[in-house]
Amino acid sequence: MWRSGRTGARDGFLFTAEERERLLVKKPLETILEETERGPHLKRELGPLQLTALGIGAIIGTGIFVLVGPATGLWAGPAIVVSMLIAAATCSLVALCYAEFASMIPVAGSAYTYSYATLGEAYAWIIGWDLILEYAVGAVAVAIGWSGYFYFITSGAGLGYAYEHPPSVCENGVCGIINIPAIAVVLTLTFLLTRGVKEAASINTLIVGFKLIALVSFLLVGAAFFNGANFSNFAPHGWGGAFTGAAIIFFAFIGFDAVSTAAEEARNPAKDMRIAILGSLGVSTVMYVLVAIVLVGLLTPTWGLQQLGQSSSALADALGQHGQNIAGAFIAAGALAAITSVLLVSLYAQPRLFFALARDGLLGERFAKLDPKSGVPKNTVLVTGIIVAFFAGFVGIGEAAELTNIGTLFAFVLVAYGVIRLRRERPDANRPFKVPFYPFVPIGAIVMSLILMLSLPFVTWVRFLVWLGVGVLIYTSYGMFHSKMGRRWLETKAADQANK
Repeated sequence: MWRSGRTGARDGFLFTAEERERLLVKKPLETILEETERGPHLKRELGPLQLTALGIGAIIGTGIFVLVGPATGLWAGPAIVVSMLIAAATCSLVALCYAEFASMIPVAGSAYTYSYATLGEAYAWIIGWDLILEYAVGAVAVAIGWSGYFYFITSGAGLGYAYEHPPSVCENGVCGIINIPAIAVVLTLTFLLTRGVKEAASINTLIVGFKLIALVSFLLVGAAFFNGANFSNFAPHGWGGAFTGAAIIFFAFIGFDAVSTAAEEARNPAKDMRIAILGSLGVSTVMYVLVAIVLVGLLTPTWGLQQLGQSSSALADALGQHGQNIAGAFIAAGALAAITSVLLVSLYAQPRLFFALARDGLLGERFAKLDPKSGVPKNTVLVTGIIVAFFAGFVGIGEAAELTNIGTLFAFVLVAYGVIRLRRERPDANRPFKVPFYPFVPIGAIVMSLILMLSLPFVTWVRFLVWLGVGVLIYTSYGMFHSKMGRRWLETKAADQANK
C-alpha cells in the first residue's frame, strides 16, 4: 500500500508510524490561500445578495414542499413544528462553525478544505467523499421531487405514470419504468451551469423570489381554513417520533452549507459569507415553522395524518382539500420553481468539490481544468450532471434523502470539531468571524448532529458505511499517491534523512 519505503515500525493494524504521519499531513492555511491565488482559481463575481439567494435557493425546496408530508404524517404529527426547530437549531450551531471557516479560508471545497487544514489529508478525503454523497445524492432526491410536482401539475397527462416514476414506485397496479422529467431537468440545468456562475446565480435569484411569494400565498390562503383542534394530539408517536421527523426533515435545511462552496467566487468573503450562511438559514427557518403550523391546521377528518404521510405534494394537496384548487396549482408551480433552484445549487456545489479535490491531486487533473471562456470547471459540471441524471431516472426519493442526511450530518460533526481543533492549534490565525459562545456552540453542533444521525434507520447506516468503504479504496489506490501535499511531505522527509 505504501510505495516509498516502509521504514517505520508498525504501531497499528494497517500502517506503520511513518505511514500514519503521512496520512495525517495537514495543508497549512497559508499554503491553501497561496495556491488558490497562484494556481487555477474561480472568478470572484458574487455579492451578498446573490450568495444569500444561493443559500435560500438551496434550502427552500424539496424538504418543505415534498418531505414535509411523510415526516409529519408518518412520524412527527403536529410535533413537526418541534422537529423543524430541532433541525434548525442543529443547523444554526453548525452554520456558525461554517461561517468561521468560510471567512478564514475563502476557497472552494467547503468542509473538505477545512478538514485538510485541521485534521489531515485522510480525514479531508473522507469528508470530501462524504460531501460527494451529500451533493450528488441530494441532487438525485431533489430531481425526483421536481418530477413529483411536475406529475401533479400535469395531472398525469404528460408522459404517463410509467415514464414519470422510477421502477420502485407503483400505484393502482401500475409501476414506473423511468423518471424522464427528472432526467430532463437535471440535464437542462447542467447545460445552464456550463455557461457561467454569474448567469446561473442571476436566474436563481429570480426563482428564489417567486418561491417565497408562493409560500407566503400558502400561508395567507391556508390561514382562512386553519383548525387549531388539529394540534390536540400533538405528538402521536412520542418525542422519539419528533426526533425521527427532525432527522428526515433535516434534509430541508442542509442547503446553507452549499454557500460555503461559493467562497472562492465571493467578492468579499470575509464579510459576505457569514451574512449569506446565517441570513439564508434564518429566513428559511421562519418560513418553515410558519408553513408547518398552517399545514397541520389544514388537516380534515377525511384527509388526516395518514393521507398526508403518502403525499408527495403536501402543500398543494392540503389546499385542495378545502376547494382551493387554483391556489393549490399556484403553490405547485411555486414548488416546481423552488425545487428547480435547489437542484441548480446542488449541481453547482458538486463540481466545485471535484475541482478542489483535483487541484490537490486527489482526483485526476482533468477535473481541475477551467473552461477559458466561462471560467467554470466544465468537465466536472458535465460529469456530475450525467451521473445525477442517470440515478434520478431509476431511484426512489426516500432512500436518496436519508442517505444525503447522514452524509451531511457526518460532515457537520467534522466541521464543528475542526473549529475546536484549529482554535487550539492556531489561536493566532486571522479570523474575520469567530463562533460566539465558544466552545459551547461547536460542542452543541457535534452532539445534536450525532443525535440526528442515530435517529436514522439502520439500513441508511449500512449504505453510508459501504459508501465510505468505497471512498477509502479510491484514496488508498490513487489519491494518496498523487497528492501534492503528500509528495511535498515525502520530499521533506527524504531531505531530512539525507541531512542526517
